[in-house]
Amino acid sequence: MEACSVARIMSLEHFGLKFLPKLLALSPGSLGKFRKVSPPMETETVLKKLPELPQDVLRKVSPPMQTETLVRNLPELPQDVLMDIFSLLEIPDLMRAAAVSSSWRSAYTSLCSQLEQYKRPQTPCLLYTSESAGENVACLYSLAEKRVYNLTLPDPPIRNRYLIGSSHGWLVTADDKSELHLINPVTGQQIALPSVVTIGYVEPIFGNEGTLIKYELWDQLYDPEVEPEMLSYAPDELRNHVYIRAFIFPDPSTGSYIVVLIHGPGYQLSFARVGDCKWTPLPPGWDYEQCIYMDGLLYASTKSGRMDAFDLTSPNVTRNIIADEIDIYSSEYKGVFYLLQAPWGDLLQVCRKAKLIDAGYEELIVKTNKVLLHKVNMEAEELVEINSLHHNVLFLGRNQSLCLSAEEYPQLKANCVYFTDDEECNWKYKTNPRDIGVLNLEDDNREEIVSPLWCSWPSPIWITPSLTVMNLSLCK
Repeated sequence: MEACSVARIMSLEHFGLKFLPKLLALSPGSLGKFRKVSPPMETETVLKKLPELPQDVLRKVSPPMQTETLVRNLPELPQDVLMDIFSLLEIPDLMRAAAVSSSWRSAYTSLCSQLEQYKRPQTPCLLYTSESAGENVACLYSLAEKRVYNLTLPDPPIRNRYLIGSSHGWLVTADDKSELHLINPVTGQQIALPSVVTIGYVEPIFGNEGTLIKYELWDQLYDPEVEPEMLSYAPDELRNHVYIRAFIFPDPSTGSYIVVLIHGPGYQLSFARVGDCKWTPLPPGWDYEQCIYMDGLLYASTKSGRMDAFDLTSPNVTRNIIADEIDIYSSEYKGVFYLLQAPWGDLLQVCRKAKLIDAGYEELIVKTNKVLLHKVNMEAEELVEINSLHHNVLFLGRNQSLCLSAEEYPQLKANCVYFTDDEECNWKYKTNPRDIGVLNLEDDNREEIVSPLWCSWPSPIWITPSLTVMNLSLCK
């Protein structure tokens, strides 16, 4: 089987294999929920991943042969070889390959059940909704292919939710009762997170028939001598006042995930493991803005520049102040801040600046026009300015911030920032124009990713597709 070695993968174009695009384009019923809505990609994307065939097989293939006949007469590759080939494909290509034949479908299914073999880095996609697609349909724009896919998701309708975080292929969404859900748009798996009433200062108020009519929220202020104020919100309004941002991190102790929530009032922190029945508040702290999970610790930065660390595996989680105050909040650096780990290991702080335009009629236009980069030196409690990302790219928005190597993702533009809405004055408002594009760090030139075909609500978000399905039996 040396001739079928993955190390010898090459294009089959030299002997006339030109499959019709329909063979690898998904029909509405072929894979159900992953439907192609733009013209099919050229089949060579998959074919170039196929192994070189022996010469005796090549001699049997005549160029004029009809494509369908050619497919039926191709040698049947062993499942393990097909799986090795498929492991090199990005998810959209992989799912189209599964529609070619029963043996390819079987290899796809086996690969999905053995994800440790599927290590292919996925290019981030833009997830949004479209009124014409339906209430339960999410649209996935592939940067790798520059094409759109429709994903049918379970209730509650995705177009009625807030998208407050994404990472590792999962979204954190808030529905019209202000309850949170984890959902994987590719697999369709959805998991309810602990109820908003378990955060500790939210109380549900029910009507005579047991129907939820409103929430009452204790507005805890910074000054302990001031008595908290009781505020009332409709079920779909509470999410505007409670949820700031959500982060999803792998949980080595369970093989699942931890969700960390920055919430109001006061920009506090709570966390929950998938399967928990309530949110666990972290030691008192205020004004948190960003979180990152590194080396088994949760690091959280505040608006004042303080950096705290938490060991979430400890029975009694304590707060350790790593950097008391990193002076970053001068007028020069007003904007949205992000915290992320670079591929080379450094902790980076990114400041995204935008021009705010009052368009009248209570409409605010936000235009990202500058991104500032700094390496965080926690020992010296200072920032070191970085002038370029070189061969790397950033993804900023409501998603977990990403820094990727453009050499590993050739479809992406080096030394550029891909961004979506994140200004709090903009992303929560349904009618405001969206701030989405690509910013070149060399000259601050801004360009569109694609013509704005998306619906303005919920605000589009970056997501990295994943085939992961959580085993809830491992959770408490």
